[in-house]
Amino acid sequence: MSQAPTGPEQKPFRQVSADFDDDTVVVYQAYPPAIAGPAVEAQRFVAPFSRDRMTWIKPSFLWMMYRCGWATKPGQERVLAVRITRAGFDEALSSASLSHFDPDVYPDHDAWQRRKDATSVRVQWDPERDATLSPLPWRSLQVGIGGAAVASYVDTWTRSIDDITERVHVLRDLLPSQRVDLPVQVGYPLPPAAAAAIGATRSP
Repeated sequence: MSQAPTGPEQKPFRQVSADFDDDTVVVYQAYPPAIAGPAVEAQRFVAPFSRDRMTWIKPSFLWMMYRCGWATKPGQERVLAVRITRAGFDEALSSASLSHFDPDVYPDHDAWQRRKDATSVRVQWDPERDATLSPLPWRSLQVGIGGAAVASYVDTWTRSIDDITERVHVLRDLLPSQRVDLPVQVGYPLPPAAAAAIGATRSP
């Protein structure tokens, strides 16, 4: 854990920052208790979690807090830290398509559409957030996993599921007036194929 910074540190415009070790990486999701409870108990996603819908995972803790309103938004009252294999995460990113056409990533709109039609994994880059949930001048990654990739996420990639809602509530009550411990998140070493597929900022 690290203390929340007092000011923004400049980062590459599109960089995946995450909590990871040699084999796994943590991604965040927020669900209603009816889905989160059974998932934590089983240590995998089980019914009523639906494999037929796209599920969005976020490596950024603070972007997840922005999205779920510190676990206050309806249907997002429980925040889960899902530890998945780096191999699975890298596989998802390498096969992904951006949700929107980007001329810096695709030679033309048709190439983007072909890529999008060929994969069930989507990537979006949204403004990262600071501890007050204000936008920062660089981007945070969201990964939408659909189709056959959902089964891989649930059955193969997931190693553990922790309910961190209580910790989220503590942080919500302390921030932004106090320095608090936030998850340590640093630049994730993307394989070249994954970096190219998602349009990550190239290293100098």
